Amino acid sequence: MRTATPSTARAINDRLALDLLLEQGPLTAPQLKTLTGLSRPTVSDLIERLQAGGLVEAHGMTGGDRRGPNAKLYRIVAGRAHVAGVGVRRDAIHAVVTDLAGTTVGTRTREAGGDLAEQVAAAVTEAAAGRAVDAVAVGVPGVVDPRTGDMLEASMLPGWRPGLLGDLRARLAAPVVLENEVNLAALAEHREGAAAGRDDFVMLWLDEGIGAAVVLGGRPRQGASGGAGEIGFLDSSAGSICDLLTRQEVSRLDLGELARRVVLAAFPGVAVLDPGLVVLAGDTGREGGAELASRVADGLAAVAPVPTEVRVTEVEGDPVVKGAVVTALTTARDAIFGAP
Repeated sequence: MRTATPSTARAINDRLALDLLLEQGPLTAPQLKTLTGLSRPTVSDLIERLQAGGLVEAHGMTGGDRRGPNAKLYRIVAGRAHVAGVGVRRDAIHAVVTDLAGTTVGTRTREAGGDLAEQVAAAVTEAAAGRAVDAVAVGVPGVVDPRTGDMLEASMLPGWRPGLLGDLRARLAAPVVLENEVNLAALAEHREGAAAGRDDFVMLWLDEGIGAAVVLGGRPRQGASGGAGEIGFLDSSAGSICDLLTRQEVSRLDLGELARRVVLAAFPGVAVLDPGLVVLAGDTGREGGAELASRVADGLAAVAPVPTEVRVTEVEGDPVVKGAVVTALTTARDAIFGAP
């Protein structure tokens, strides 16, 4: 059996404390001691070490008029790094820049058009407003190859050309991650939406495009080639799922027929994966609301071999950009704090 070296143990303890400060901070040294289970001297040492490294700073006092080291509050130095989350749509590019604590410090929306890499880099640069960006995550409506991290053919995107990932990294001089937009939206749903606390679920993206995200063990699954969740290619006796659930088609359907078509889209994932939960997202899912979710749940119960709950998305704002920010923050925090 191998035991951790002192330096490894320190790194583990530091990351544990930093994560707690992000989730629950500001915190006092006694609070960190209670939450981590570490000894008082160990907590004192790690606070001193993290302060010296520019990761943690004192932030006021607790306990009213109390004084002394046990009354000091400590927090993450949020301005130590900044990240960008980007959502690329066919008509617009949305960029949000946050500090290391996830607080938004800048936003920018640009109309799509021209070279895609140039437009994304410009949106990030403008949102950053002179700040250095330490990590960028970009959500795209297409398949991302998990082996290369680059986007496969995406002629439907204005200004796309091969080599998007490398071009973005060169333009932004920062780590850049490309990810399918539906997977990022599912990440946001898992973090703060209808799937919070559920590690297994399928999210149906019912919007301009039709797709799904498969989340197992709390992680979106890309598949061997990045094509997991491409349910738009599924066929039925009434036509392809993609054609059955376009926004134009949906606009002329009553709720019953819409629910029937959504059941056709959801059933394969339910039958094969038994996720226990299906989340209806995108504009169609949100507009259908609780009544659509209830009818889809009834439809699935009539045909599926396993019980499945159906919920409507609860993410406010742009879920793709929110998921991109989460991904960029993970990249930056792992680089600065050390991998958990």
